[in-house]
Amino acid sequence: MESQELTTYDTEMIMGLVVAITGTRQTEHHELSWYAEIFDRYLGPWATPDTRWYIGGARGVDSLSLLWLAGNSRSGITVVVPGTVAQQPADARQAMEQCRDRIDEIVELGAAELRTPAYHARNRWMVDRSGVIAGFPLAGPEGVSGTWQTINYAAGQGKPRLIVPV
Repeated sequence: MESQELTTYDTEMIMGLVVAITGTRQTEHHELSWYAEIFDRYLGPWATPDTRWYIGGARGVDSLSLLWLAGNSRSGITVVVPGTVAQQPADARQAMEQCRDRIDEIVELGAAELRTPAYHARNRWMVDRSGVIAGFPLAGPEGVSGTWQTINYAAGQGKPRLIVPV
């Protein structure tokens, strides 16, 4: 029988929790302190040194959760972008730069065009490598947003989902 080396992903799945965060880009309707309280309440219990977080490199919940985790945890952080970091919005790049000392890895998936299929591919990449999904969709009925697409993709895989409408 041939032995196989464990990848970083394998080790993380064995040793600790791996959580993907998905959420709306529309966050202006609440104060920053509101998001800090929500993240403290819902992400805080998982924000241990044994947890790995996969976060998309977009504005909104992605950037806000990155800033919160970088300042409030010792967890591992991986930022995943559909194309390159340079293609991300200025405020998202600024959040990544501000947290650069806390980000363990940035994964650039290399999509040539940043359209819906590239974002869905990024979201599937994160879900496929995670054990739990923390979703922060825009409050209201379930829709067809990328956040809901990601939550539903995780549901199809039978993965636990924490859904916190914002």
